[in-house]
Amino acid sequence: MNDQTIRKPVAAATGRERLLTAPILPTLLKLSAPTTVAMLATALAAIAETAYVGLLGVESLAAMALAFPMVMLMQMMSAGAMGGGVSSAIARALGANDLQRANTLALHAIIIAVVAAACFTAFFWLLGPAIYHLLGGRGAALELAVLYSNTVFSGAIAVWLFNTLSSVLRGTGNMNVPSVLGLAAAVAQIAIGGVLGLGLGPIPGFGIVGVALGQVFAFGLGTLVLFVYLRSHRARLRLSTVGFVAQKPLFLDILRVGALACVSSLQTVLTVLIFTGLVARFGTVALAGYGIGARLEFLLIPIAFSVGVASVPMVGMAIGAGQVARARHVAWMAGSVAAVALAVIGLIVIVAPDLWSRLFTDDAAVIAAARQYLIAAGAGFPFFGFGLCLYFASQGSGKVLGPVVGGTIRLVMVALGGWWLTMSGAEVWTLFALAGAAMVVYGVSTGLLVKATRWEPK
Repeated sequence: MNDQTIRKPVAAATGRERLLTAPILPTLLKLSAPTTVAMLATALAAIAETAYVGLLGVESLAAMALAFPMVMLMQMMSAGAMGGGVSSAIARALGANDLQRANTLALHAIIIAVVAAACFTAFFWLLGPAIYHLLGGRGAALELAVLYSNTVFSGAIAVWLFNTLSSVLRGTGNMNVPSVLGLAAAVAQIAIGGVLGLGLGPIPGFGIVGVALGQVFAFGLGTLVLFVYLRSHRARLRLSTVGFVAQKPLFLDILRVGALACVSSLQTVLTVLIFTGLVARFGTVALAGYGIGARLEFLLIPIAFSVGVASVPMVGMAIGAGQVARARHVAWMAGSVAAVALAVIGLIVIVAPDLWSRLFTDDAAVIAAARQYLIAAGAGFPFFGFGLCLYFASQGSGKVLGPVVGGTIRLVMVALGGWWLTMSGAEVWTLFALAGAAMVVYGVSTGLLVKATRWEPK
């Protein structure tokens, strides 16, 4: 026992010193690489899931379109929002060289995850049918949407615990284990969802319920592996319940970042729903073209997310150690890396937008609509990546209000500007231009707000 007690602080200190002293850009790229692979795998799992549902029929596709934004909301809140709060609190504790506080924070994070999962399950069991009806679900599509939703949210505890425990590890600077397990979970989701949804040999197909079960089982297995790992000697932060007592200040340390960050997740979903509704007024062709462009954005998010998440422990430990200047340097570097990466992709889609569109359709009208959207939005990609990375870096600092305000500005701009354009009879390209402009405003306003926010302890 004494050897273990000695080894664990040494291992934690080694990771701490590396994040506090190593060159920023190489360290940031090294930490973000495994997360990028895992996030791309998760995106591919979502695409595979959509393909399975497409084989089940149009009603199933419509049902998934209704429920998917709510499932994504849970993922964003548990992994990016509250998960960022967890990583931030643990990184700041380790930066202050307080291993005991970091362990206790991890246990508080698990409690928060269990409560949040129960809330999601109860909320969508009770109000899911009304929400999907409000979004336009009718008949068989509505019934299937409720079946899919009830199945996924029955396993909300698996999703919340998986993302929370992954965030605990990321807070210690360990990106490899969460990324490997994220990749494994994505592969398992594709395999299990395909078998249970479509059937294989003697195994009958359970339709859209089986596809949903693939996600539940994959995250459940991943959660079990994470628990085992965090109880082992290999983890930098080994979970221990010995002498644990719940403390309000520790809950608040996580929630003051995570709960506020959840507002950003709500803003993202609302922005997508509002913009989709506005584009739908221009007809099916415009909506289909926008949908193709939105798929590309879905694949861009993992790049900004992975760099941003990598910045959380670097910023958090620097803040905990009193190295505020280094923390800010990490934030600006992360934002710049994401901006450059997304600028390259944005330039490609502006110059040759049809390369992406033709992967999904040969319809000339839809390709033309997608071209309009991609050219208009492509210029906003680097600003979106810059703002999103600063959102995560701000989580590491414990000061996330600025990026949330930036997201609010974007939401208001899309809602009010889009309403005015549709009411004034403007053409659809003006709405697409608004989406690109809103990304630019989001990135610029977030940067200015973060710069104006005091990160030094009061």
